[in-house]
Amino acid sequence: MTPPGHRPAPWQPGDVREAAGGLFALGLATFVAITTELVPVGLLPLISADLLVSEGVAGLLVTAYAFMVAALAVPLTSATRRLPRKAVLLGALTVYTVSNVLVALAPTFAVVAVARALGGASHAVFFSVSIGYASRLVRPHLAGRALALVTLGASAGFVLGVPLSTSLGTAVGWRAAFLVLAGACALAGLLTALLLPSVPGGGAPPDDAARGARRTALAGVTTANALAYLGHYTVYTYVSVLLLAAGLTAPAIGPALLLIGGLGLIGAAYAAARLDTHPRQTTVVTLLVVGAGVLALGLAFPGTVGTLAAAAVWSIGFGAVAAVFQTAAIRTRGASPDVVGALVNATANIGIGGGAALGALVLDGAGLAAVPYTGAALVGVALLVVLLGRRAFPAGSDSPEA
Repeated sequence: MTPPGHRPAPWQPGDVREAAGGLFALGLATFVAITTELVPVGLLPLISADLLVSEGVAGLLVTAYAFMVAALAVPLTSATRRLPRKAVLLGALTVYTVSNVLVALAPTFAVVAVARALGGASHAVFFSVSIGYASRLVRPHLAGRALALVTLGASAGFVLGVPLSTSLGTAVGWRAAFLVLAGACALAGLLTALLLPSVPGGGAPPDDAARGARRTALAGVTTANALAYLGHYTVYTYVSVLLLAAGLTAPAIGPALLLIGGLGLIGAAYAAARLDTHPRQTTVVTLLVVGAGVLALGLAFPGTVGTLAAAAVWSIGFGAVAAVFQTAAIRTRGASPDVVGALVNATANIGIGGGAALGALVLDGAGLAAVPYTGAALVGVALLVVLLGRRAFPAGSDSPEA
């Protein structure tokens, strides 16, 4: 029993094994967060038919959500910087729960859009804080592995969350899928409260001669991050539409996304094994695989087998994307961990929202077959930024110096 007036010793970063409970909690919370963000992707045809809007307009549910994150990540992170980090995460999970319940009960598309915007505001805080949180749970040289393990939750969102919600929505209705997701968010909040240790905030970088180089490196990482997500979500937002056009039936979309998404765990495991020792090479290989997969999708479409095979390659690569950019950004030390998290979060969601909007424009203009080529070109530009940015993406795990 703790003596009266005696405070427990503050959390001290350790190795991955010592931080396992906290990393699991963050991974689980990340799973429900990513599933909440992306659940409309597999349900777009159902939502558009029920609410009497086009699939392009329904895709704007992803855009509005992402743009809320992009606009609010930095200001909300700054506004909550004095609050306990764990309390902020738990608050965000509560808002996710409320948002999903409101979507499930919404009578019109406008109400759905407002409820999704509420979820986007929660997302703005959640990922900004969780990225810095994960890096604080372990010693600095283990940050890559810690972030990669937490982003397994994101991969699980692709592997299980989106496909299962798609299958559930197809079987019993899209509204039921959102209600089940609300329950999963509430459960994740409870387990996070029990398992995640409280950690201190702060961690601002030193004000020294290398500050300018660190900030430039951080700008390079976040630029490449935005481009990679822009290319991916230009295509992924409409993946259910692509698969239907490639010959899959509506009931087969969920299982197909489950199989394809499961391969993303290969990329996540690759990142976890190599990010702390070969960060630059890991980033280059990741973007090469993503770009090649999306390009192959364009070349194979509308052939069923070729489209599925290309999507599998694309998914393997994308499983590592979140971890490689989060780790690179943290290691620049261009800002405090929470601000770095906010910038990574904001730029990723600029890419997510921009990709959904750009994909809708291409879909309604040049047509569905042009969507993968657009995405592949943008991933190629992200790869070029990485190749040119040796300070932002160094061969070793050291921070950039002047």
